[in-house]
Amino acid sequence: MPCARAGRGVAVLLAGALLLAGCAVGPTGTSGARGRGSPEATTSGVAPTLPAGVTVELVQLRADVAPRQAQVHVTNGSNQTLTIGDVRVEDPRFDGPATRVVAGRTSTVPAGRSVDVRVQLPAVDCSAPEEGEPEVMLELVGEGEVTASATDPLGFVAPLHERECREERLTDAAALAFTGFQESAPGEAAVLELTVTPTGKGEATVAGVQATNLLDFGPASVDGAYPLDLPIAAIGTEPIVVKLPLVPFRCDPHAVQEDKRGTIFDVRVVVDGEPGEIELFVGDELRGRILSWVAAWCGFG
Repeated sequence: MPCARAGRGVAVLLAGALLLAGCAVGPTGTSGARGRGSPEATTSGVAPTLPAGVTVELVQLRADVAPRQAQVHVTNGSNQTLTIGDVRVEDPRFDGPATRVVAGRTSTVPAGRSVDVRVQLPAVDCSAPEEGEPEVMLELVGEGEVTASATDPLGFVAPLHERECREERLTDAAALAFTGFQESAPGEAAVLELTVTPTGKGEATVAGVQATNLLDFGPASVDGAYPLDLPIAAIGTEPIVVKLPLVPFRCDPHAVQEDKRGTIFDVRVVVDGEPGEIELFVGDELRGRILSWVAAWCGFG
């Protein structure tokens, strides 16, 4: 009898252990499963996805050009509010991810609304093909990270990649920079200095500088550009300073007040025998001086 009672006791203990084991949470178990977005929820291998109706675009507006930024435009066509944390843009034409300009910020997007998240673009990868498709990684707070293909409705990435790779090849022959500005009285042309510094190691041609939507070259302009046809030889490193005559293209006050691209010049070049353009910004200091001069020259400063 004592042995029988001991056997029954062991059976009860074993049954209890098995019952507890059945309640434990395992990698594939459903008992005790956490909410979406928790580490346990992602062990199923099913990645979170964007809610139906949410779309993502990558755009670059005029104000984004000088600082080399872009915006991730998220449209929330779902029936729920989204809270977006970290944002990364991956594209093979860049040598790294584009990330939020202001790190750590979150963006709340109510249903039926949209938001623009500004990102800083990395340098281009000139070993990559010009064609590609950006992918955007969004951290949906409380949900997890999702990856979505993004459209480029303005088609800015391919031309940006082409221009900056051309500029990279140009630097083998010379460096270009706007290095000075001399104001003028109303009715007279100011002078913008373009300095071309050869490396002595490559050849190219600086064919001309195009006018902008704010600045022109007056009578010296030919087909909307100041012609140069300046050859750069693979010998010598003496800087060449070109003085460009400058007059305002327009004198309406809002052209200055709302200026986005008026001091970014397209420079026509020939590199490796191929003609094309690069973009050259005057820089923040010269930009301020030029805009003040335009206002004074036009009589509304």
